[in-house]
Amino acid sequence: MTSTTQAGTTQTGTATSLLRFATAGSVDDGKSTLVGRLLHDSKSVLADQLEAVERVSLGRGQGAPDLALLTDGLRAEREQGITIDVAYRYFATPRRRFILADTPGHVQYTRNMVTGASTAELAVVLVDARNGVVEQTRRHAAVAALLRVPHVVLAVNKMDLVDYAEPVFAAIAEEFTAYAASLGVGDVVAVPISALAGDNVVEPSAHMDWYGGPTLLEHLETVPVGSDPGAAPARFPVQYVIRPQSEEHPDYRGYAGQLASGVLRVGDPVTVLPSGHTTTVAGIDALGRETDLAWAPQSVTVRLADDLDVSRGDLIAAGALPVPTRDIEATVSHLNERPLRVGDKVLLKHTTRTVRALVKDITYRIALPTKAGDTLEQRSGAEGLNVNDLGHVVLRTAEPLALDAYSDNRRTGSFLLIDPADGTTLTAGMAGEAFATVRATEPAEEDWV
Repeated sequence: MTSTTQAGTTQTGTATSLLRFATAGSVDDGKSTLVGRLLHDSKSVLADQLEAVERVSLGRGQGAPDLALLTDGLRAEREQGITIDVAYRYFATPRRRFILADTPGHVQYTRNMVTGASTAELAVVLVDARNGVVEQTRRHAAVAALLRVPHVVLAVNKMDLVDYAEPVFAAIAEEFTAYAASLGVGDVVAVPISALAGDNVVEPSAHMDWYGGPTLLEHLETVPVGSDPGAAPARFPVQYVIRPQSEEHPDYRGYAGQLASGVLRVGDPVTVLPSGHTTTVAGIDALGRETDLAWAPQSVTVRLADDLDVSRGDLIAAGALPVPTRDIEATVSHLNERPLRVGDKVLLKHTTRTVRALVKDITYRIALPTKAGDTLEQRSGAEGLNVNDLGHVVLRTAEPLALDAYSDNRRTGSFLLIDPADGTTLTAGMAGEAFATVRATEPAEEDWV
């Protein structure tokens, strides 16, 4: 058995920790080039992939490989030179494993960042050093704050086009950090880079000796990931009931699923929600073997001391309990071209449970800042939410649901609204208030139209 070192690797040199992170930036800020440079310089590109990129680049008359082609895989992306869909990339260094979600920068694809950042522990927000913080930068920072992404990196790109000037970088970093703090984002690290030249992406830059911080990859390798499972209450959504009723296991009744948060131990008192029945954990099976405890995000089978009516969609919980309710207030990001309107009948999917729901009210729409000095505002009077809109809604469900506040638990505080007619995803929801800094305003004139 190998031991784990402080660097997050075993003595055999295999990376053990995993960081999920998302990238975001405006169109032409060089985001795809940055991701390509990160993959290329960290030796995470296969030889045939690099050969294909070199061949396409040569056909376009480019002297050097266009590293953006490593991530822009769709034909339309390569033709237009933009990112359209979320591209997931997996790579590793000796210190850590990574799952990268490369999200689009164009305003019409802002909803794709919600998808990519929903499970991220870190967001890299890219800006062009020549343009500084723009409207789309603020929009991406707001989405990262809305989704409670714990760490944000401001990558100030194209420093080579501003002569690697420290004052340019310092001004952009100061403006963005102040704005992020107003959204409740506390951990922001700014890194000056040139994705095209490779400055401060993987290797330190020889042109910016005034910068004493880590390269982008160094920060990704060392930023704290995960959290103490014992710090959060245990939440175990039941995915499947195992009842073999065989000669070998005549009385076996287990509840399979993935522990969403916290730690479960044999003997722990638990409550089954929404019924409210209480019992204790009689046993835990993991990978075919009995174990004394399980922690998030392990997939296990839990056995209870009492024969209760527990089925798929129920929540086995310990610690501070959420109160099951049919009336849900939530901050939402609308993802579909079809607007969400008051009176719409939808399906609400929460963990492993799906119930019918009604949109009772759209309390307000959140207006994102468009220039420096602007703040988030509540604009009441909206009749609906359009694609990419953020807002606050009130829902009424057909059955009680046990939701935590999203600010307390990202897994059990989130949900999806689904079109019952064709099963398409409409809206991503986060139970409770998302931004503590949002201020109310009178209905905007366009909201009455």
